[in-house]
Amino acid sequence: MSYLLHIDSSSLGEASVSRRVARSFRDRWQGPVVHRDLAASPVPHLTAAGVTARDTDPARHTPEQAKAQALQDELIEEFLGAGAYLFTVPLYNLSMPSAFKAWLDQILVTDRTFTHTGASPAAGRPALLISARGGSYAPGAPREGLDYLVPTLETVLGHEDLLGLDVATVTPELTMAAHVPALTSLLPLHEASMTAAHDQARTLATTFAARAA
Repeated sequence: MSYLLHIDSSSLGEASVSRRVARSFRDRWQGPVVHRDLAASPVPHLTAAGVTARDTDPARHTPEQAKAQALQDELIEEFLGAGAYLFTVPLYNLSMPSAFKAWLDQILVTDRTFTHTGASPAAGRPALLISARGGSYAPGAPREGLDYLVPTLETVLGHEDLLGLDVATVTPELTMAAHVPALTSLLPLHEASMTAAHDQARTLATTFAARAA
């Protein structure tokens, strides 16, 4: 069985709801795991050296380009070596943590992780996106339509012209109900959302393991 690549990006450590739901997945996953915690060890944001290194003969790389290329090579090889993926990406200010965006920018490289003429080398591999959020952005909620994380990542990770992964999404909601007195009435909805999220994560771990075997 090839490994599960688990990319964490929550800044809250053990207090993170996204990480707690991911733990339910990990507890059911029986195979090897490569875990990269972007909050504890962030990757650098993409620089001019990283961009230009992609189209420059390695023999002509500057020291900055060589360093940037080495990082991209490490991250891309790690990404392509996985048979399944677990992404814990909470909703921060309607979008993704900048640490996760930095990682994406490093691995999204034409003709390596995706092409303009065919399928990605990772196409069809299973991926779970776990994205906790303080409120609700579901249909009918006051903030419906303001979630710019899930639609973006489902496209980048799952679109056939990009990474092409087979993406499932779990969104534990209303996490602030446990901390804000004015939201106490929403606690039952939050608790139901958490129960469903943990159940989904466990079920998907078993499904993914069978597919990655």
